[in-house]
Amino acid sequence: MTSSPAATSADVRLAKRLILDELFDLSLYRTLHAIAPADLRRTLEALIPVETRHFAFWQDFFGLRVQRLDAGRRIKLALLALLCRIFGAPAIHLALEAIEVHGVRKYLQVWDRYRDDARLRAALREVLEDEFKHEDATVAGDEARKINPERVRNIFLGLNDGLVEIVGAVSGFFAAFGNAGMVLMAGITVGVAGAISMAAGAYVATSSEAEVRDTETARRRFLGETTADAETGESALGSAIVVGLSYFAGALVPVLPVLFGAHTAWPSLITAGTIIIVVSMLLAFLSGMNVRRRIVTNLVIIAAAVGITYVIGIVTKAVFGIAV
Repeated sequence: MTSSPAATSADVRLAKRLILDELFDLSLYRTLHAIAPADLRRTLEALIPVETRHFAFWQDFFGLRVQRLDAGRRIKLALLALLCRIFGAPAIHLALEAIEVHGVRKYLQVWDRYRDDARLRAALREVLEDEFKHEDATVAGDEARKINPERVRNIFLGLNDGLVEIVGAVSGFFAAFGNAGMVLMAGITVGVAGAISMAAGAYVATSSEAEVRDTETARRRFLGETTADAETGESALGSAIVVGLSYFAGALVPVLPVLFGAHTAWPSLITAGTIIIVVSMLLAFLSGMNVRRRIVTNLVIIAAAVGITYVIGIVTKAVFGIAV
């Protein structure tokens, strides 16, 4: 492998991230190998040499030597290993697929930066083909993928909307009513109504997409055009159930502190903020999204929702003289 020329500060940051990511993946595969069932051990035995080769390549590529994970990645490794020990093979397979998704995004970023470097293009392509072809085939095998992007989207949509809407509602209700009993009743009512509304919207949207897809396929067949086998997405009913239940689960988070005796909106805000961070981290990891950007976006949205609804509650109380 050929070493790269002197790196810029941006290259150094990217180099450290890439090398640490490869070391993390390699450490995770070795850790999972010790706890995985026989079939997944074979998968990991195929992945470990590939990851070892990538780890060595990036160190040579950037001329850096890193042999120890940073604190954040060590914590992440320990948590993933613990979850995989608890939940077994399904969790291990999910972790492998998630690592693959992150690898695709990561390597595309590197390719965009270095693809015009003729001296390194061939070596980069070799690593990219390893990631896109070999690892994809090894992880997925003949099984259907366990990470369903549509289901991840639906879960995130439901949880996110439930958290944001109900924490905003609880804030506004406290400002208007100042009574925990009224806030609890109003919060649960809005949560149930919102879950039903979200489920109905998901059902209509998914069934409409399916009808449009089926109509287009029928049209092409009538005209004698070749049609590729359409991928079967999540059913309309399944999508509705996932979105509705996810919304209600998210809605319960800011309501539970009130149920257990909170008399201000602060416990609901703290609980909702904590859960949205955890949910954002989990779903971002599983779907390959940028974790930090997802967390910041959701916290900003929650802050805006709480601020606006609280002001509305105060104004409503002042204008209409609500007193409970």
